Amino acid sequence: MYNNDPRTVITLDAGGTHFRFSAMRGCEAVTETFELPTHPNDLSQLLEDLRNGFQHIIDQLPEKPVAISFAFPGPADYPNGVFPSRLTNFPCFEGGVALSAFLENQFGLPVFINNDADLFTYGEALAGALPMLNEKIRNAGGVKQYQNLIGFILGTGFGIGITSHNQMFMGDNCCSEIYCTPSKWGQELIAEEGISLRAVLRYYRELAHDEKADGYTDSYDIYRIADGTLDGDKEAAMKAFARFGEAAGYAIAQAACMLDGIIVLGGGVSKAAKFYMPALLQEVRATMHTLNGNKLPRVPSFIYNLEDPTEFEQFVKGQTKELEVFGTDKRIRIDTQKRLGITLSQLGTSRATAIGAYCFALHALDN
Repeated sequence: MYNNDPRTVITLDAGGTHFRFSAMRGCEAVTETFELPTHPNDLSQLLEDLRNGFQHIIDQLPEKPVAISFAFPGPADYPNGVFPSRLTNFPCFEGGVALSAFLENQFGLPVFINNDADLFTYGEALAGALPMLNEKIRNAGGVKQYQNLIGFILGTGFGIGITSHNQMFMGDNCCSEIYCTPSKWGQELIAEEGISLRAVLRYYRELAHDEKADGYTDSYDIYRIADGTLDGDKEAAMKAFARFGEAAGYAIAQAACMLDGIIVLGGGVSKAAKFYMPALLQEVRATMHTLNGNKLPRVPSFIYNLEDPTEFEQFVKGQTKELEVFGTDKRIRIDTQKRLGITLSQLGTSRATAIGAYCFALHALDN
């Protein structure tokens, strides 16, 4: 949509430990990333870091940018750029911070802030997973094209984003969330307790016979143990990811039932797909039943693993048949299979989020 646009937008990857500033033009980065450590408990220092980081990028550009656009995790009043309460990763926002207004006053530019999962999904819908999938379907001789994308962030937390017909869904309160839905492991638990970096670590610690288990701080450590490239309890590591996949599949199935779109996974834990995907697929393909004993699929549409070449081939074919048009000699060909697919980020989570921020800013300016 904006692949050849000449306008430049300043972007930011606002992580819990580092701010990474850059600029984008035509959906491509045009500066080196500038990184500063975050100070999530010190509001004055955090605002100073934002001011210095954005100014550093602006100073590298040959022309004035048209906007600043970036993502933050968690719910907020995004249209007004106001964080009305404490965010998990940024305790200094306690009491409320009018962040967009502060930055607009500093730089004289329009400022757009959105949820990270929303922008990730928007980026993948406009320039990543969705258009790439539709092109692959056409190239493989398929006819069905998809217009809806449900994105899930599997990382420090568990987030969801929705884009339909190139429009990002925000909700009336900018609070379309999935982390707080019921967990597979107990209705009183939130889903994120079973679908997050900390969940993988907890599963491993509970299952492993590994004296170093309490020292691991990243799910990548557990991935390496499962992969056999780091010493540890390999069987426990694989079971930890399987348990993660089961919990993720339970939550994703709930969303797929209601939203009916292609599913894309991003975030740091998503890269361990070969260990959690079998359990995730088993969960979304499970059956339920009615009181009279009738069995129904957990998700009305069958979900294919689009990362598997054999399943992708089946996904493209579907189930076609011809129908006679009553009273004529005409026949029409229809596809009778309701189906969706699940895939991994095609752009990388950070790049997809940056492209989403870039496109959102330009779309807002143009409208």
